[in-house]
Amino acid sequence: MDDRKDTFNYTYSAKQQEEIKKIRDKYLSKEENKMEQLRRLDASASRPGAIASVTLGTVSTLLLGVGMSCTMVWGDAWFIPGIIVGLLGMAGIVAAYPVYIHITRKQRKKLAPEILRLTDELTQEQS
Repeated sequence: MDDRKDTFNYTYSAKQQEEIKKIRDKYLSKEENKMEQLRRLDASASRPGAIASVTLGTVSTLLLGVGMSCTMVWGDAWFIPGIIVGLLGMAGIVAAYPVYIHITRKQRKKLAPEILRLTDELTQEQS
């Protein structure tokens, strides 16, 4: 009699397979699918407006602080210039959101043909 047993051993590790897949994906050429491209374009429509408005708001807030410092700390000689600088800072803070809206609308208008083309292609694929 033959005491040898024919067996099949298989070890599966989901964690290891996932790591292998991640490493493999780094070396494959990436082709951006249409949905990822649509998401990227949509995000890029609001990014320039957000950057501009945050920058304007930050600089304007600093101007407001400088104006307040001029009027409260440095006395009579800087009181009127401090009020002017503070008002400029307030105007910039108020203008930050309209700047965001304006730039975002401009970007959306610029990207609209490409986004509409991609959405049409995606809806036709799903039908």
